[in-house]
Amino acid sequence: MQQLGLNEIREQFLSFFEQKGHLRNPSFSLVPQNDKSLILINSGMAPLKPYFSGEVTPPSRRMCSCQKCIRTLDIENVGKTSRHGTFFEMLGNFSFGDYFKREALPWSWEFLTMTMGLDADKLYPSVYLEDDEAFDIWVNVVGVPAERVTRLGKADNFWEIGSGPCGPCSEIYFDRGEENGCGSPDCAPGCDCDRFIEVWNNVFTQFNNDGNGNYTPLAQKNIDTGMGLERLACVVQGVSNLFEVDTIFKVLQRVCALAGVTYKANEKNDVSIRIITDHTRSATMLIGDGVLPSNEGRGYILRRLLRRAARHGRLLGINGTFLHELCQTVIAESQQAYPELRERAELIVRVVATEEDNFNRTLDAGLRQLVQTTDDMKKQARSQMTGAEAFKLYDTYGFPVDLTLELLEEQALTLDREGFDALMQQQRERAREARKAAGDFSWASQDLGLDRDLKTQFIGYEQLTGEGRVLALLGPDGLCEQADNGTAVSLVLDVTPFYAESGGQVADHGTLTAKDGKVRVDDVQKTRDGKFVHSGQVIEGIVSRGDAVLCEVDAERRGAIMRAHSATHLLQAAMRVVLGAHVEQSGSYVEPDRLRFDFTHFSALTADECQRIMALVNDYVLQGHAIATEVVSLDEAKKRGAMALFGEKYGDEVRLVQMGDVSLELCGGTHAANTALVGLFSLESDSSVAAGTRRVEATVGKAVLGKLQQQSQLIGTLTEQFKTSEAELLPRVAQTLTAFQTLQKQQRAQSEQQLAQQALVAAEQANHVGSVKVMTLTLPAVDKKVLQTAGDTLKDRYPYLVALLASEEPDKVTLLAVCGKGAIEKGVKAGDVIKAATAAVNGSGGGRPDSAMGGTKEVHRVAEAMAAAVAYVEGLM
Repeated sequence: MQQLGLNEIREQFLSFFEQKGHLRNPSFSLVPQNDKSLILINSGMAPLKPYFSGEVTPPSRRMCSCQKCIRTLDIENVGKTSRHGTFFEMLGNFSFGDYFKREALPWSWEFLTMTMGLDADKLYPSVYLEDDEAFDIWVNVVGVPAERVTRLGKADNFWEIGSGPCGPCSEIYFDRGEENGCGSPDCAPGCDCDRFIEVWNNVFTQFNNDGNGNYTPLAQKNIDTGMGLERLACVVQGVSNLFEVDTIFKVLQRVCALAGVTYKANEKNDVSIRIITDHTRSATMLIGDGVLPSNEGRGYILRRLLRRAARHGRLLGINGTFLHELCQTVIAESQQAYPELRERAELIVRVVATEEDNFNRTLDAGLRQLVQTTDDMKKQARSQMTGAEAFKLYDTYGFPVDLTLELLEEQALTLDREGFDALMQQQRERAREARKAAGDFSWASQDLGLDRDLKTQFIGYEQLTGEGRVLALLGPDGLCEQADNGTAVSLVLDVTPFYAESGGQVADHGTLTAKDGKVRVDDVQKTRDGKFVHSGQVIEGIVSRGDAVLCEVDAERRGAIMRAHSATHLLQAAMRVVLGAHVEQSGSYVEPDRLRFDFTHFSALTADECQRIMALVNDYVLQGHAIATEVVSLDEAKKRGAMALFGEKYGDEVRLVQMGDVSLELCGGTHAANTALVGLFSLESDSSVAAGTRRVEATVGKAVLGKLQQQSQLIGTLTEQFKTSEAELLPRVAQTLTAFQTLQKQQRAQSEQQLAQQALVAAEQANHVGSVKVMTLTLPAVDKKVLQTAGDTLKDRYPYLVALLASEEPDKVTLLAVCGKGAIEKGVKAGDVIKAATAAVNGSGGGRPDSAMGGTKEVHRVAEAMAAAVAYVEGLM
């Protein structure tokens, strides 16, 4: 048997089937496209379902692939065993109505025995109990002895999921030897022990199940072969489990090196090592396909994997962030097959480092609260955490419930999961109601009474005016035949030049003119089935259903929107130059001469970065690149290197927008004809949206001109007021500011001297209360620092003095209490004095025994506060 690496096995499989006339198909993204039934791709055939069903014509009737897959249903078992993993690669050869069993079975045997060099005597085929055809091929065509072909029942060797296409299977098992078996004399393929391991599964989709147990032959018979690459590598490399396969073992060794531990020396450590190894592989692949950490959907799966791995790093004694280092090992081992990992290496590493760093803080706070809660449970002799306690951990501390469950399980404790889920559902309901209250625009075709297949023809790329017909008219009370002057109305047209809000670009405005009336259009939305709904108000006469209308888009506004949209593309290109290739768009909003752009990045932009980005965008503008658009196939766009949005669904044909050699993107929006028409570009702000995602806002065109005019007017006003030239303005302002600050210091020093003198006089005249002296002093508005300086002077000079100072302002009073050392020894504390004073006048305050501060908004009651303080001291004496 050859000693082949995992990457070599993958390549040999794909090359083998290419030689058999198969089209090699690269792995689809882990993010399903046009398939809402899956969160993530979990099998080799999942992305090919449209080809099997006949919905889409495949590029070839014979295809082969190595598909990335993620399964997390049994994530709790990952690490506890050496067999479970969340990420795996599925080798597959597929026939869509082309070849069938007579070709598929011999080819599978040929690949395993001839290409992989497996010992034929250790391979055992299985067939479905009633599949005599497959049995005959194995025995009489391939030449496998009949006694080595096992017939298995429907549970093992028949593939179906409810109604629809289905069929028998034929698997090939590899005998790992009696030492790995259960010892039973009946041990054979299909046994649950570890002796016979399945390495190949041929699925023959040849029947249709009507859901009632009736099976009829399919007109088109298909082949769906599934073979786990890691499992095959285990057999070829002679290792016992997937964690010892060469590429995976390198990641595992890196974990051990970072933790300073040895694999297979301690079972508890081994669990953590395997979890970190597996989860890092999965996270790397997910981010490489555009998934970012979030609190829902596939983003939450990624977050859960990273958090679970980070926690087990803590258990191994690894301090700080480390997972990003492991990602680099995963990338190095897999980039040959998956070049997107190399292209997005910087993004992957930074996303993981940021997420792990954030989680370390969450983990510390959550763990402290969890420990406190479990300690309380033990004191109360409770073995179950309430749903409310777990929800507080999640909602207040961001502590994931699956991690709570895992930690409770380690202490033989349980969770009231139903109670937690009920609270989560209540939270979702509140969020749903909030969204409803905010308004949720949604049009359904049945509301309009129109054919679902009817779509509005958009002509707005080429022209800003055109003729359309009113297909449906909606007034305040719903569908109607006509609407008159002053009525709020929405119209569905068959043809329109108005751009409907989508892709982050706002809708066009303008007018619709009918023979008897006119409508002002303030918004345009697109229904799910492609109808454009124009909303606004009838501003003249009457508009009726069926009217022919002249559509006129506000050209000036559209021009401003196009400037901003084109600038958005230039901005992304500049950011990738200045910040790095990890920058990917994660959202945008384009309106007249203004734009908002969300992107993947992990720190605030520095002033230098902002200046460089602005300069580069303006360079692109001034270079005057022609902006060309064309409709091409998605494959052609990808070959040309066009940028696409992560998670965006694209059809077979896409619209490609190119700006010279600066930018090439898939985009359905409207654009200027040349970058020079953007005019000017100004970056206005940078802020954080979420971990690893930032937002910038910018202005272009006339908005920048307006800003420059305002700045020019401001400078003109300042030069006039300071009686200087523009060139000398900054030095004059600096000189004036210095003089002002000097004057402020002089005034403060004078105030301090005057207040200190007043306070000293008041202290000398203070009355004795028992063994201490008590003084009160009310002053006009005084700076807090000045007040505190006076208080410090008093308590230092008079050890047995208790003083209460008040600073009156129009809307509040600031109170300061101080006590000398002797007064404190007599039992008087400034914090208690200030509390007594403020409590009497609905205020608040507190502080140290020698100095405390408070206040009240009841300005007219200062005397009451003073009296309450004196009374408090008298009570102590």
